Amino acid sequence: MSLLSLVSKLYSKSNLKIPPNCTAVIAAAGTSARCNGEDKLMYDIDGKPVLAYTIEVFEKSKLVEDIIIVTMEEKLEPIGRMCEDYGYNKVSLVLCGGITRLESVLNGIYAVSKKTRLIAIHDGARPCLDLELLEKTIRKAAVYNAAAPGIPITSTVKKVEDDIIKETVDREELVEIQTPQVFRAEIIKAALTNAQKKGVEITDDCMAVELIGMPVCIVEGCRKNIKITTPEDLRLVGLFLNLVGH
Repeated sequence: MSLLSLVSKLYSKSNLKIPPNCTAVIAAAGTSARCNGEDKLMYDIDGKPVLAYTIEVFEKSKLVEDIIIVTMEEKLEPIGRMCEDYGYNKVSLVLCGGITRLESVLNGIYAVSKKTRLIAIHDGARPCLDLELLEKTIRKAAVYNAAAPGIPITSTVKKVEDDIIKETVDREELVEIQTPQVFRAEIIKAALTNAQKKGVEITDDCMAVELIGMPVCIVEGCRKNIKITTPEDLRLVGLFLNLVGH
């Protein structure tokens, strides 16, 4: 079946609800380059690594049957040991990622069971995801084939060229996309494979799905669901996690 035929077939069935049988692929192969040498995924917050908080939400969800973690080779053993220590029974595989995020996520999704209908791709460095948002996104994808959380842009956004403002962008049409991004398994496999073959640099998995002409449904995200990038983010996440009682 051609890529176009697959897209047409799945889009025509977008209103047919399928069982939310979901596998989570957690991308944890980043280098923490902008975190001043701090390993953000293993950073200790109140006695627990950041990545453990991330995994825990998927472990608790009744809609998630399986968890696959993609990381760097040197972290395979410590992350595997951490999962055992915390009793994360849904973590079935910790595997090695690639050079790019695209390669890492592809490694993860192709390790997913063939029985899986939905794949949720999540940043390991987003530990403040709450259960309600996770399951809301999964249920949306179960109906519409692809879904992602997004929050409205509240700041004024400018388009700049050579340090000069060229125009003000209409923020009413803009949202900041978060993870988890959840897709029908066939769609995300086809989309990411297509992006890799064409050498397209994607900034998130939704972009790959957009490139094959599939619509992605937006659900209301959460402002606490931030991605850790800088040392300041680590402090903010620590505050958020303590507030929600993890």
